[in-house]
Amino acid sequence: MRILFQGDSITDASRDKRNYHDMGKGYPKYASELIAAAHPDTEFEFINFGIGGNRTCQLFDRLYADAIAFQPDVISILIGINDIWHRYGKEAIATTDEQIALNYRCILERIKKETNAKIMILSPYVLDCDDKDAMKDDLKTVLPIIRKLADEYADVYVPLDEHFAEALKTQPEPKFYSNDGVHPNDNGAAFIGKKYAEAIEAIL
Repeated sequence: MRILFQGDSITDASRDKRNYHDMGKGYPKYASELIAAAHPDTEFEFINFGIGGNRTCQLFDRLYADAIAFQPDVISILIGINDIWHRYGKEAIATTDEQIALNYRCILERIKKETNAKIMILSPYVLDCDDKDAMKDDLKTVLPIIRKLADEYADVYVPLDEHFAEALKTQPEPKFYSNDGVHPNDNGAAFIGKKYAEAIEAIL
């Protein structure tokens, strides 16, 4: 069974880009280990094509080479936070909610039409961090878009924003899962990996 992880830096997680079987240091590492351990009689091929900094438009541009060409059995997608993040700063790229929706829909349409893959969508999230209040506000309008697309196209939806919000209710350290509110540390990567491994059981 071929499982392909797709996304931005959260998925990339310092992987060796010369070897797409390298899971990096993030949630794909933890998820793949948990999935393989839970199914010792299944032969898995895990592929990581996350690329740091990617927005939805960039994922669409490389979708054939980095996903469709491999004809995965399962493809998971965690994308969208850079579309929001890059709205800010000196070299801002003003990607609108409407553009995000169109880009993401085009990605999912191609996967549906050109593969037989089951689709898992993971929601972007922003955790508490002093300089991320504007991004958290923006995410409030983007999350319903992604949830709607997941309802239309995905076989599994993983609401990471909700999972983190629930976990932080009993976690006294606000930066336990991420130092900058976006990129998970080891705790955050393990947390996402566990939620991923639990969610994928519905389609294995």
